[in-house]
Amino acid sequence: MLDLILDSLRVISLPMKANFRGINHREVALFKGPQGWAEFSPFLEYSDEESSHWLACAIEAATQVPPKLYRSSIGVNATMPALNSQSEIADVLEGFPGCTTVKIKVGTNEKEDLERIATVRKLSPQSKIRIDVNGLWSVEQAAKFLESCGEIEYVEQPCATVAELRELKSRVNVKIVGDEILRKSENPFELDLDGAIDILMLKVQPLGGIKNAHALASHHKLPVVVSSALECAVGIIYGLTLAASFEEMSYDCGLGTGSLLARDVADIPIVDGKMQIQPVEPNFGGLDVSAERFDWWKNRIMRTAALLG
Repeated sequence: MLDLILDSLRVISLPMKANFRGINHREVALFKGPQGWAEFSPFLEYSDEESSHWLACAIEAATQVPPKLYRSSIGVNATMPALNSQSEIADVLEGFPGCTTVKIKVGTNEKEDLERIATVRKLSPQSKIRIDVNGLWSVEQAAKFLESCGEIEYVEQPCATVAELRELKSRVNVKIVGDEILRKSENPFELDLDGAIDILMLKVQPLGGIKNAHALASHHKLPVVVSSALECAVGIIYGLTLAASFEEMSYDCGLGTGSLLARDVADIPIVDGKMQIQPVEPNFGGLDVSAERFDWWKNRIMRTAALLG
């Protein structure tokens, strides 16, 4: 398997339109197998152990026949980084044509977060609002913010622990989505999520692939929504495939994040708020990283593959 990965390995750097997750460029590794191109793109700071789930997903995508799909397109949400300039927010929203749901990054500055939500509501009054906190709040902070922010569809990972989420859920009447609580867990099958969250956030790479994501959803018996991990078009297609493989998908999915990239290896347009599942043949022109960065990723893959056995 390692030979298959390394024989076709390409490592690229994709410029971002705006800072997101503290980065201005997104480095990703791509390789080709019998089922086509696959993506391995754990963030640079992730450990080899955590990255092993991402590599398992990439190997699955490159080598396994895709599952049965229940739809050919997926409704997606707009994704709003932590910006506060009205013109910048307007520019981001324009990148998500027809989307009627906006997921807004919040959690680091209450005043700015509330202003960001208000600006999105002003510019896109028809849209449902959901907020993503990445586990940054205490229960008190979360409860206070949720009282102040107006009606939202759901809040994603407001607090870090299951105990905090359970306490918050007992205090507020807002749907809670679990993200990090699932994908950062040493064993997400052992989590007791009863009374803590309402919806599972599934991200195909961090959870180790489509088969494992389905196993988790089946185990926890909760509604699901699918989101990206800021992949390039190759990884996004696999995320769209995951979303389409669920017979029921009641929520717009966070898979339109390619609109946050200034360049990508392929174009998957958002049309009327939806993205089509389509074959992707990457265009690498001018995107390859330096030889030093290529070797860094090659060595990372070799270490990570050794953990998979």
